[in-house]
Amino acid sequence: MNTPSDRRLRSIVIVGGGTAGWMAAASLARYLKPLGTAIRLIESEQIGTVGVGEATIPPIMQFIRSLGIDEDELIRATRATFKLGIEFRDWTQAGRRYVHPFGQAGYDMEGVPFHAWWLKGGRPGRLEDYSLMATAGGQGRFMRPVAKRHSPLEGITYALHFDAGLFARYLRTYAEQRGVVRTEGKVVETVLKPDNGFIDHVVLDSGEKVAGDLFIDCSGFRGLLIEDALKTGYDDWTHWLPCDRALAVPSPRLAQPPSLTAVTAHEAGWQWRIPLQHRTGNGYVYSSAFTSDERARDVLLSNLEGGALADPLALRFTAGRRKRAWEKNCVALGLAGGFLEPLESTSIHLIHRGIALLLTHLPDRDFEPADTVRYNCIVNAEYERIRDFLLLHYAFTERSDALWRHCRNLPMPDSLKDRLDLFRGYGRIASEPQELFPVQSWLYVMMGQGITPRSHDPMADRLAPGQISQALGELRQVVRACADAMPDHAAFIAGTCAA
Repeated sequence: MNTPSDRRLRSIVIVGGGTAGWMAAASLARYLKPLGTAIRLIESEQIGTVGVGEATIPPIMQFIRSLGIDEDELIRATRATFKLGIEFRDWTQAGRRYVHPFGQAGYDMEGVPFHAWWLKGGRPGRLEDYSLMATAGGQGRFMRPVAKRHSPLEGITYALHFDAGLFARYLRTYAEQRGVVRTEGKVVETVLKPDNGFIDHVVLDSGEKVAGDLFIDCSGFRGLLIEDALKTGYDDWTHWLPCDRALAVPSPRLAQPPSLTAVTAHEAGWQWRIPLQHRTGNGYVYSSAFTSDERARDVLLSNLEGGALADPLALRFTAGRRKRAWEKNCVALGLAGGFLEPLESTSIHLIHRGIALLLTHLPDRDFEPADTVRYNCIVNAEYERIRDFLLLHYAFTERSDALWRHCRNLPMPDSLKDRLDLFRGYGRIASEPQELFPVQSWLYVMMGQGITPRSHDPMADRLAPGQISQALGELRQVVRACADAMPDHAAFIAGTCAA
């Protein structure tokens, strides 16, 4: 029985299912069950979800493990494959490619970062030759890390490609087994408290009123609670990220699924290819200012491997984020909180990050304002850093298509300009604590986009040229040998976690 001093959350209402809703439900059930908090999720089968093949980044593995989920079981249930990075094709110029790999590349030598002494050594070979994930991904290989000290095999870092609809279904089962109650229905009204503007309850199309202490808005682009009811406003970033539409379509499975997400530039945007065990997810993200919907459809369908298995699903979006993801007693997750195109597979990460931050700033029924302010500050900074990383891919290109010429003249946030100025000087890379993209990510994408520093870090002059040359040669040999020792990606799946 609650005492007068017991201000713990008694009930949480999640509006909307899909990936965001069921990720939130699963996490909250996992961590708040000991508190006795009732969790209810409202969704309607009549409202479709995006639910396409989804590419993720390594933090998804932390999310899976934090829930105590058996990894192989999840992979079988979601028809998943493994991912070691992203391959960018024709991005700066037709015929050119580069890889943004996961994990560590190289090593520090006498306190000098790898990229500093690689630049000092004259950049021999391809940058990908020093990354096991890039090399193995290029060969279509995969294995999980092994306990082998001082070997790149110990540091294998990976993520997953999975069917987002099956992922949400799996998490629904997980959440319901832990007490989450699902209600079928549509929210038709949100009623605010007259004294403080907090959400008191939502009204369903059945007439039922559902009250709660905390509301999680997972209602998609519309932002049923965070925007329609609470009017938080939206930061439109179209002037930085001009793509505003997408088409998604499945195609037949690949006999040899690659362990890299493929991203290919086209005349007015870019196409993704995500290999799954049962099919391949494809999509074309494009700018309606530079092409028609009909032309975009033709480009997508003419660049599929094996033909389409369904009609393309059309999506419209505005790049940006809510001005405040947490407003009063409502937290927005997923598309309700904002949208950044999936060029670097950050969509699910932002859901995971929002949930993790909510748990570390968990309110009671008094909702201390300082926690809300801090949460929004962290979420906003996360969106801005990802925005800058995406813009980096657009602002430096030699392609002659109208969109890409436009992108060369895009305005640049001071935060990105400062990073680039730092790198162009001595190859130094800024990295903030808790930043999603580490030094290596910025290095591989900046070099892949053709951005090169004027010189190397003077601290690398402590190392003799012969010492650097020998270390680089040995590193390339070790990476190549480790990649050659890894099994074929399809064979690994068949032997461990085939659906």
